[in-house]
Parts: sequence; structure tokens; C-alpha cells
Amino acid sequence: MMKILVVDDEADVHPLFIQRFRKEIRSHEFEFNFALSGEEALKYLEDNHSEVVLILSDINMPGMSGIELLSKIRQEYDAPPPVVMMITAYGDDENYRQAMQKGANDFLTKPLDFNLLKEKLNQITQ
Repeated sequence: MMKILVVDDEADVHPLFIQRFRKEIRSHEFEFNFALSGEEALKYLEDNHSEVVLILSDINMPGMSGIELLSKIRQEYDAPPPVVMMITAYGDDENYRQAMQKGANDFLTKPLDFNLLKEKLNQITQ
């Protein structure tokens, strides 16, 4: 089972993921956990970092941005390093460049293409 932490300040992201991955959750392919901020994500990782395989993080959040969160994850969690995919509503080059520079594994834009995301997750699990 792949444990995935989704970090997004929009509360409606949670039910959306549960709905779109209903089958995979039921068959124990994926387990999703949710954090509404970078700070909350770091608290979660303190206790569960060895279990989390993948982190999907929004870039634009109040407080700590997704880029700052990514930097902290890369500084603190390297054994084993989680796969980190950044999500942004803006496919702008600056966010992309910063995310890749700080060690993002991938970059997705909103609205999320869930079929594409499932393909990417399946590649990681293989």
C-alpha cells in the first residue's frame, strides 16, 4: 500500500481525492492523508515520515508555501526520501523552476487531471 500525503489549504480537495480514488482506496492500493497547511504537513511527517511514500503539495497556500515545505522535506527527510509532486493553479515558469530546483520530482497543474495522476502513481508503485 502506498501512503500519500496531500497538502492543500482547500478543504474540498479531501472529498475529491476520496471520490476519485475510491476503488484504489478500497483495494488498499493507496492510503490518503490530508494536511491543510505546510505546518500541518510537517507535524504529520514528524510522526509518520517513514511510512509516507508520496507527498502531493499545493504551492500557493497561506503561511508556509509549498516551495518552503518542499525545502524543509528535502532537508529533513532523506532516508528514504519521499516522492514530492507539486500542484499549482498557475502553470507559471517561476514556480516550476523553483520547485524543480528545490528537489520536486514532478509538477502538476490545477484543475488536476486525475487520469494523469493515476498514471504517475502507478509508475511509482511499479
